[in-house]
Amino acid sequence: MQKEKTIDHVLRATWQTVAKMYNEQAIKHNSSMAMAFVLLNIDKEHGTPSTSLGPSMGMEPTSLSRLLKSMEEKGAIYREKNPDDGRGVLIKLTPFGLEKRKISKEHVILFNETVRKNISEEKIKCFFEVNETINKLIANKAIF
Repeated sequence: MQKEKTIDHVLRATWQTVAKMYNEQAIKHNSSMAMAFVLLNIDKEHGTPSTSLGPSMGMEPTSLSRLLKSMEEKGAIYREKNPDDGRGVLIKLTPFGLEKRKISKEHVILFNETVRKNISEEKIKCFFEVNETINKLIANKAIF
């Protein structure tokens, strides 16, 4: 089987292209795709528990911890004790973080609108169905 014809190769190559595109935009704003992703996953009004950020984004705790430290140093986020769980910490956005979040959201919306203008709704629906099936197969350990 040629690597260009395998599903995993196409998924990886496409994601790498998307990530490169987002990183090129993020660099213009002194950021990275990973930082933008974190900003978009933080509840802008109430903050988000640090323990739920990693799993929701598929990031390892050590990578997320380094990223959050960097974002805190840049003034995009701050940590606050979780009033519902004294042991936990909420990650909250600063005004600067909210501004960066808005920019990130605009880029994500532009990407999605452009793709949707160039691909039929039927194909988009099929794309999501295929990805959902792949995720279910993996989650149910139906492959390995």
